[in-house]
Amino acid sequence: MTAGILIQIARVFAVLSLVSIGGANAVLPEIRRQIVDVQGWMNDGVFANLFAISNAAPGPNIILVSLIGWQLAGLAGLLVATLAIMIPSCSLAFFVGRAVNRWSETRWIALLKEGLIPVTLGLILASGVSMMRTADHDALTLAISLATAIFVVFSRRNPLWAIAAGTCISIAALHFGLMA
Repeated sequence: MTAGILIQIARVFAVLSLVSIGGANAVLPEIRRQIVDVQGWMNDGVFANLFAISNAAPGPNIILVSLIGWQLAGLAGLLVATLAIMIPSCSLAFFVGRAVNRWSETRWIALLKEGLIPVTLGLILASGVSMMRTADHDALTLAISLATAIFVVFSRRNPLWAIAAGTCISIAALHFGLMA
């Protein structure tokens, strides 16, 4: 393993860290674009698998970045990717937090807070759409994704029911040869 790949990992994730308002899921489309399209470090299938593992595991959504680092350069890659995605955004949050506390009564701080809410929600919605494009390769998987989204948005039930139903449908489809 060369230091070159570690420097590239650090550069990619440090830049993404500074725009990750709302966490790693908010910049997921750009993470995928950088990792798959720009750098060519992995294909969509591997990326989707790492995304699924990171979301199945307990803990913060930043685990995806750690898994990407691990996939690319082992333990050193994991450490570099994790620190690169965390240090810039944590430092920025610390200093911005101090400024917000200092000037919290001003109108422009209130407007800034209100303006960031729709930006963050839009980024997270774009992440979901991006992952659907990456993971859904046929009509059945697209239908499962859309049904899950509708269930979660319009139901007050636990999302685990949607996960269980989607899993059962996928298993049945595989059994009957409806999915590859």
